[in-house]
Amino acid sequence: MTQHSPPPLVSSLKIYFRLLRYLRPFIGLFAVSLLGFIVFASVHPMQAGILKFFVDELTEPGVSTFHDIPLLGELDLAYGVPLLLIVIVFWQGVGSYLGNYFLARVSLGLINDLRIALFENLLRLPNTYFDRNNSGHLISRITYNVTMVTGAATDAIKVIIREGLTVVFLFGYLLWMNWKLTLVMVAILPIIGVMVGNASRKFRKQSKKIQAAMGDLTHIASEMIQGYRVVRGFGGEEYEAARFRASSQDNTDRQLRMARTSAIFTPALQLATFSTMAVLLFLVLLLRGNASAGDLVAYITAAGMLPKPIRQLSEVSATVQKGLAGAESIFAQLDEPREADHGTVEREHVSGRIEIKNLSFGYDGRQHVLNDIDLLIEPGQMIALVGRSGGGKSTLASLIPRFYRHKTGQILIDGIDIKYFTLRNLRRHIALVTQQTSLFNDSVANNIAYGDLADAPRKSIEEAAEAACASEFIEKLPQGYDTPVGENGVLLSGGQRQRLAIARAILKDAPILILDEATSSLDSESERHIQQALDHVTRNRTTLVIAHRLSTIEKADAIMVMDQGRIVEWGPHAELLARNCHYARLHAMQFDEEKESG
Repeated sequence: MTQHSPPPLVSSLKIYFRLLRYLRPFIGLFAVSLLGFIVFASVHPMQAGILKFFVDELTEPGVSTFHDIPLLGELDLAYGVPLLLIVIVFWQGVGSYLGNYFLARVSLGLINDLRIALFENLLRLPNTYFDRNNSGHLISRITYNVTMVTGAATDAIKVIIREGLTVVFLFGYLLWMNWKLTLVMVAILPIIGVMVGNASRKFRKQSKKIQAAMGDLTHIASEMIQGYRVVRGFGGEEYEAARFRASSQDNTDRQLRMARTSAIFTPALQLATFSTMAVLLFLVLLLRGNASAGDLVAYITAAGMLPKPIRQLSEVSATVQKGLAGAESIFAQLDEPREADHGTVEREHVSGRIEIKNLSFGYDGRQHVLNDIDLLIEPGQMIALVGRSGGGKSTLASLIPRFYRHKTGQILIDGIDIKYFTLRNLRRHIALVTQQTSLFNDSVANNIAYGDLADAPRKSIEEAAEAACASEFIEKLPQGYDTPVGENGVLLSGGQRQRLAIARAILKDAPILILDEATSSLDSESERHIQQALDHVTRNRTTLVIAHRLSTIEKADAIMVMDQGRIVEWGPHAELLARNCHYARLHAMQFDEEKESG
């Protein structure tokens, strides 16, 4: 199938102009930088001009003067040439400082804004985006890809402006000196343009592959670091090392292909440029006319200055294409639709009545995970969801705070469809504790009083920890509530991490509480304490409990048994046991397992 894609040049310009729109806050600094580079570039013809006076004075002493240069007048060349050289070098230094420093401020500000925009965008993307993209690629985009954009925004812009202006000034000087000879040099430019265009396409293609490979590399390293206990426990060291070696080698090979393209391109361009210079030297000697030795030396010197800025302009293509490939991936994320939030309803308080009608749901258009769910939870009731793994229990719990959007059926809180609530207001009424506890590399207190709870007084934090049976181990920590817990709570046991998560939910004091396997990581002693805490905290709250251990939900007002996305049985614990059906089989199976393990 033939694919129609926009020309690379049009696409590159579009991305680059979008990148440059981020420069608007720095336009004043950019203008100062541009002025500095103009000053810097204007010096090159002056340096060639000095040689004219110097050579003419050597060949014909006392004949040439500074009569065409203001302020210098009839100053003797013996004094004027060295003095003028010092002034020109000083002038070049001023221009270099203004250009480099202020462009660095612009570029670093631009990168900072892009990095912040990327991170804040991640905070607003829907759960489905994180399901589709692994964490390594997302982190690589914020770190490595943004670094590539730094090259395009710093080095590339500096070279394009500084060397581009140098070429313009030198060509202007050469045209003024001898326009016929200069036109010969211009003839080579189309050849250089074709070479640069071909190389740019290769650089862009290779840069995309390098960034994808870097994302894979980051992902493998991230997985190993997060799962190092499993790696060591199951002897996965060689497997992970082999995976990383293969990914690293792939990344190295791609980098080498980029280096090879650049290594071939630069000498080829130099050959074309210096071939033009060879022809130029021949013509200078052939067509010197009445020009003085100083004129010829100045002309050849100015022409000799051209290859370096032209070469740097050609080499910047690789940097620009790397940056554009990075910018393309960044803008692709920034263009992702944000988590839908079209609701307008905000309630200061809700009673917690949850009603689910004819609810069906499937991830990204796949086969339904939930089918025709009907459920009513009155305020203050505790409803438990049980069943085999993959039955849809956690999915149902994720739909209530709108982590995913359902298209079929309704979920109502206090009679209002949840899609009409603003996301922030809806989630303010729901406290969630999941099996996968998320803690941050901060203190115990800050992990309990997280987000909207950050201003909670210390007394309330301690009371929440007490209610979650967490205060006894917190008080034994080196700094108590101010002890850092490490990355994702690595310095705490699984049970301790879970109790902090429950303390966080208790502190939130929301009318709706969702416990998704909240006691699965606890030992029997901790579970008994937590069960007592939950008996207290679930009082007068609408509670939806997803439980693997059936012993923890015997006191629930009703138990819903789910199988293959449907509710197949419901009722109180004793009634379900008496029916001797789905729930009774689950209960007997777990009882036998506990008996065998005991």
